[in-house]
Amino acid sequence: MDFAVPAELDEVRASLLAFIDREVRPVEERFRAELQEDRWTEEMRDAASALRQKSAEIGYYGAHLPEEVGGWGLSTLGYTLLVEAGAQTGLRFTTAVLGPPNPEAPTRLLLQASPELQKKYLVPLVKAEKTMCFALTEPDAGSDAQAIRTRATRDGDHFVLNGTKHFITNGAYADFAIVFAVTDPEKKAQGGITAFIVDKGTPGFTVGKHQRTMAGETSQVELVFDDCRVPATNIVGEEGFGFYAAMKFLNTGRAYIGALCLGIAEYCVRIATEYAKDRKTFGKPIGKYQAVQWMLADSAVEIEAARWMTYRLAWLCDQGEEPMRESSMVKLYNTEMVNRVADRAVQIFGGMGYLAEGPVERIFRFVRMLRIVEGTSEIQRLVIARTMGL
Repeated sequence: MDFAVPAELDEVRASLLAFIDREVRPVEERFRAELQEDRWTEEMRDAASALRQKSAEIGYYGAHLPEEVGGWGLSTLGYTLLVEAGAQTGLRFTTAVLGPPNPEAPTRLLLQASPELQKKYLVPLVKAEKTMCFALTEPDAGSDAQAIRTRATRDGDHFVLNGTKHFITNGAYADFAIVFAVTDPEKKAQGGITAFIVDKGTPGFTVGKHQRTMAGETSQVELVFDDCRVPATNIVGEEGFGFYAAMKFLNTGRAYIGALCLGIAEYCVRIATEYAKDRKTFGKPIGKYQAVQWMLADSAVEIEAARWMTYRLAWLCDQGEEPMRESSMVKLYNTEMVNRVADRAVQIFGGMGYLAEGPVERIFRFVRMLRIVEGTSEIQRLVIARTMGL
């Protein structure tokens, strides 16, 4: 059993880190004050867009997609390593240079679309000429996505959409949305939920309330569909099987979320360890105290366990398997692990850890979201239990 990272993937990871250091770090420094206040200005959005364009030109942004749509055809393991490496830097603008797990980035779901739709929507996404949003969650349908109420009714060669989505990241800025709607209430997820591409500006499609989160972000919004007419040709995949198409790529997405958690946790441990070596109390560094040593040691152990769970999940996906059990385990363990690690980092930094201008307070707020999005911890435990025959 070979646990070594292939040399070619190690080179790709090293080149990404060089790109981040060269292009992203100066932008991060430029907007340091705004980032500390969780204040995203139009100038910052323009800077993020410029970084996204540079990344797309090299190929990092859509590296997880096949070459025929402009990607690199990089393996799941390869892209997992890139996501982890980006998160290890602790730089917020790295979210602009990598695709998944960012919901505005090119998604493998669009590989299920017709060649015409891929040319119109997926290729521009890979080139960073457009962004998108993923409109599934509703006020009464979160983890239980099968309970969505947004309806799509056939009217000739169009469908008429009615309903409301919420917590939609990038919804206010996306060029188009992938919207999931019920086309057959009797079948629901078993052939009754369809995915549609809906362009920004389509009559009946509006952005509703901006929803500010505890992480300080304001990119989550409501999307409202009021007699919104969408051509039947804008269906992604087969009519009635949009939910199934989305689930098909769930496992690879969980590998990327796991890698994001892994990288953030590694960053937290690194800066907490450095601080523990420098910060002195009662005449010696706090890193010499057993209480601090144990917090860092526990974090190191959990990170090591998470790393190999994540890499194995990515490897299983690359073997063509559908490892639902393993993907749920990674989503559950890594998101809860990074919360514990971030909490310990705040404790080690003490008062500086609690300050908004400190290095870990924002991270502590951000990672809390990861236990909720794309299936809560409770849902993951339920899925794992079912794979055990319970």
